[in-house]
Amino acid sequence: MEIGWIGLGNMGLPMARNAIKAGHHLMVYNRTRERAQELKPLGAKIANTPAEAASAGTVVTMLSDDQAIEDVVLGPGKVLNALGAGGVHVCMSTISVSLAKRLAESHGAQGQTYISCPVFGRPEAAESKRLLAIPAGRRDAIERVQPLFDSIASATHFIGEDPAVANVVKLSGNFLIASVLESLAEAFALIRKYGVNAKEYLELMTGSLFNAPVYKGYGALIAEGKYEPVGFRMVLGLKDAGLVLAAAGAAAVPMPIASLVRDRFLTGVARGMQDADWSSIARLVAENAGLK
Repeated sequence: MEIGWIGLGNMGLPMARNAIKAGHHLMVYNRTRERAQELKPLGAKIANTPAEAASAGTVVTMLSDDQAIEDVVLGPGKVLNALGAGGVHVCMSTISVSLAKRLAESHGAQGQTYISCPVFGRPEAAESKRLLAIPAGRRDAIERVQPLFDSIASATHFIGEDPAVANVVKLSGNFLIASVLESLAEAFALIRKYGVNAKEYLELMTGSLFNAPVYKGYGALIAEGKYEPVGFRMVLGLKDAGLVLAAAGAAAVPMPIASLVRDRFLTGVARGMQDADWSSIARLVAENAGLK
């Protein structure tokens, strides 16, 4: 496939690299050009603007937040105007439900197709092609770009015809992960105060009651106090918690735990931890319990 790729951060770069290795032809754009240059030896072409990347006819955006997407897609002379009738925009970013709806409407008015396809997985999963892709949009368009999803993810789960539904699922999933982080942080603080070995506790819990990747992976980070390399920054966790609450408010769904984890992330950001891994909220919980 001929693909324009916009966004080469901690997730976007390994995803784009895997797409190239699978045989897709990428024209890449990144605000920091040096990141794009890393893919040139693999055969990627470097776009000077988002609009140039969109000229491929199928464009992927993998950016950090709503504002970044709006800037490259909806601004004058950007992706929306350059994509052309019949073009496809696949947004793999974690964005608000309201922006996903706006993008679908804007692309539709231009005779284009919009697909929301956020992914679950940390950068190491992106490197090893172990992401879960959850596309939503026109089924025929998703089938058209399925080879792309196959090149970057180990599994694809079609969510529905309404693109915004994929963002609801992604935000709800991130909420569940954040809730697990808070629960793990509190549980580890409690057992440490009573002198229980954290690693032994982790093996007991994840080998029986909580035998799941999210408990094993994040539990190990907390038990070992190993929060680097950073996979998902705390400020992005705060952003997603806010988006969850916005979606919940729009649908009149009370989510008190979401409010709790949002405040935990907000505390971390206020203490200068915005670029720390979001699992390091466990440090805050430990400090509140008088632990180091």
